[in-house]
Amino acid sequence: MRYRMLSLALSAAAVRAAATTYDYIVVGSGPGGGPLAAELARAGFSTLLLEAGGDEGDNPTYADLMNFNEAANDEATRWDFWVKHSDDPERELKFEHTVYDTGDGTFHIGPDPPEGAKHLGIQYPRAAVLGGCAMHNAAVCTLPADDDWNIIVNKTGDTSWEADNMRKYLKKMERVQYLAAGNPDRGYDGWLATSVGDTSWAKNNSNPQTRIAKKVAELTGQDPENVASLVGTDILAKADKMDEKNSFYNMAQHMDSQGKRNSPNNYVRATIADPAKYPLTLQLHTLVTRVLFDEATVGEGKTPRAIGVEVMEGPSLYGADPKHVKGTKGPVSQILAKREVIVAGGAFNSPQILKLSGVGPADELKKFGIPVVKDLPGVGENLGDNYEGSLLALGQAPVEAGLMTLLFRTPSAPDKKRNIFTWCGAFSFEGFWPGFPTDHGPTQYTCAIVHMQPKSQTGTVKLVSANPQDTPDINFRFFDKHGDQDLKELVEAADILREAIHAAGPPVQPLVEQHPCKQTLNCTFEEKKEYFKTQAYSHHATSTCAIGGDDDKFAVLDSKFRVRGVAGLRVVDASAFPVVPGAFPSCPTMMLSVKAAEDIIAEAKGQK
Repeated sequence: MRYRMLSLALSAAAVRAAATTYDYIVVGSGPGGGPLAAELARAGFSTLLLEAGGDEGDNPTYADLMNFNEAANDEATRWDFWVKHSDDPERELKFEHTVYDTGDGTFHIGPDPPEGAKHLGIQYPRAAVLGGCAMHNAAVCTLPADDDWNIIVNKTGDTSWEADNMRKYLKKMERVQYLAAGNPDRGYDGWLATSVGDTSWAKNNSNPQTRIAKKVAELTGQDPENVASLVGTDILAKADKMDEKNSFYNMAQHMDSQGKRNSPNNYVRATIADPAKYPLTLQLHTLVTRVLFDEATVGEGKTPRAIGVEVMEGPSLYGADPKHVKGTKGPVSQILAKREVIVAGGAFNSPQILKLSGVGPADELKKFGIPVVKDLPGVGENLGDNYEGSLLALGQAPVEAGLMTLLFRTPSAPDKKRNIFTWCGAFSFEGFWPGFPTDHGPTQYTCAIVHMQPKSQTGTVKLVSANPQDTPDINFRFFDKHGDQDLKELVEAADILREAIHAAGPPVQPLVEQHPCKQTLNCTFEEKKEYFKTQAYSHHATSTCAIGGDDDKFAVLDSKFRVRGVAGLRVVDASAFPVVPGAFPSCPTMMLSVKAAEDIIAEAKGQK
């Protein structure tokens, strides 16, 4: 078979022939790629799973969920993307945790950098490791609003995306640890354990956290006298009009009952170790540099066909890796796929790989001398994320209780759906920077705020060169459209929570707010709005290879994850979502992965 090499700079001596051809090649082992590769292999298809990082599944830093902050800071797996939140350089410098490279191997965080320091931007850490970002996150497992699934039905006409149908993928992959057997909507023998925390603190009416919860209940239309029961509500339960209900929840996490992280890492390793000898091959420390195409299929009026990938082998080859030494390269080879190449690199790397392969906006590709295989203007566009912020205060004594989790609607939300996910407790979370979070001492109290359904998704992932080791230029363009409305909703959320935390009573009171109001009981609406505009952060990027309809020129994928206008190539990860799915995309992306496997296997068996 002939193939098209899209790297004119590579000499023939630098390329060695692939030793093996697989049915499927899956690029990336995170929530999108890991489950998909395991499912394909279990269906009998020879599958190669490529991962740029290593395997830390037995490392307590990753295996014990309580260490998630340490995991996200660990240079062993961390990829640092330095992103922008806007096109305004002055606004970017106002971010209190913006990062500078001092030149001596250290970072400077915040304003007033030392002379000669290089401004890097806002840290957006990703995980280069078997299991992807599901190995360094807080493992929160929630579902999107029904409409976040149904939007795909509306765009494509594919009813398999209806919310009721999508729940079956949660059931298929879940091994619930906290419910008695027999719930027809939940799974008990899947590969992903789910557990919840202890909410017994709410039975103690003298506990400051209980007093805060009762005030929250009053402010959000719940029964304050029933808080002890309400905080144990199952966040993964199925109920009518759930997305319109203000409610406390017990936060579910993808971990087992012993606090051990569960992720695609577990599923991939279990599939490889299974006595059934499923045909899954895992190749670590392998950076995919581009997708290969059959030369005979590339050209005007033809449908290009993906037939494999080009890879560079070795550790720390990507520029986002803090251990990367510029100029370091590894041996380059090609690996072929008989059926398909499936890209699952995430919202930053999937569009980069497509563009490096000649699939993307033609003008951008030509700028870097990349031959155009398929002009797809939507690749790298539509980048979106939730807006995140927090209400942080310091008390006179610790609030010694577990987390309080709540989803609710603010007064000015444009429809009946709740728009805020929050969790409150004695912790600090103010975004990401090297060494995060700041420990404000034992009396710190935070309500972390996630604003769902952002009304602006105009961010971009752009190439900076044709070098696959270079990180792309990433700009989220926060609040670019309808920003005033989203900011108003964030302020309203903080105002509700502020009123609630001041019900803590002795010995915690008085609580001294650190932000958004700085050491005052209140501040003006404009001050609070400005705080969220300049200090909002995020870590749930999606939608840069979005599924869309035939009439949408920016649609990258069809409803079966196939790259439009290209054969043998799909994208299966969070970049496929047209909109940000709910508050936390980890479990929804795993569900998407299991659905993709079902679609691909059905299609493959139909071709036999």
